Amino acid sequence: MKIDSVFSQAALGIQRGISSAAKHAADIASAGQMEGDSPTSLVESMVGLRQDELQVRASTEVLKAYDAMIGSLFDEQA
Repeated sequence: MKIDSVFSQAALGIQRGISSAAKHAADIASAGQMEGDSPTSLVESMVGLRQDELQVRASTEVLKAYDAMIGSLFDEQA
């Protein structure tokens, strides 16, 4: 895997997690205002929001590892 693709995948993971979190947060905020909403859909949105948080955290850790790797490569060149 190329180094730049690691960065791209980590950034994409963060972007997707934030986008999905916004959708789940909107679902939670509007719960009960629309007909057909059930507690099950609220729970699904809350679980989805937690999954989004974990995705963003994991992608952030990948980005940190990438940064450390690039930093160590530059240190080796110096």
